[in-house]
Amino acid sequence: MLKIGIINGPNLNMLGKRDQKIYGNITLKEINRKIKSFAEKEGIELTIMQTNFEGEIVESIQKLSSQLDGFIINPAAYTHYSYVIADALRDCPIPVIEVHLSNILSREDFRRKSVTAPACIGQIAGFGYQSYILAIRALCSLVPSEGEG
Repeated sequence: MLKIGIINGPNLNMLGKRDQKIYGNITLKEINRKIKSFAEKEGIELTIMQTNFEGEIVESIQKLSSQLDGFIINPAAYTHYSYVIADALRDCPIPVIEVHLSNILSREDFRRKSVTAPACIGQIAGFGYQSYILAIRALCSLVPSEGEG
């Protein structure tokens, strides 16, 4: 069974309440439910976490990377300036995809630069919760299944 980790960064716990013009009214709990439902149908085991703390993201990457086949990360605001998360991602021995609910390229200038994306195999942005589903699909095509190889 494919094992994928999802790390959500700061303020994503406030989805449904924060800037609904950008993020809509869906909560992180609802997003997680949709992602888990998709993963179950595909026979994928998910580990999902959210934290507002940069160090906790780094520790999770370091700890979980030996237990998983791939990662999906939404670094949120850390996307634009967290070199420590970028370094942890570079050291990660498994494929990582960066996701964003909104299209960060269509937003404020400072949000258009990601210091974490270059440490990932790719970035998916602008599709709401579907960004996570697309990332799961991408990881499925990149990680050999049991028996392959």
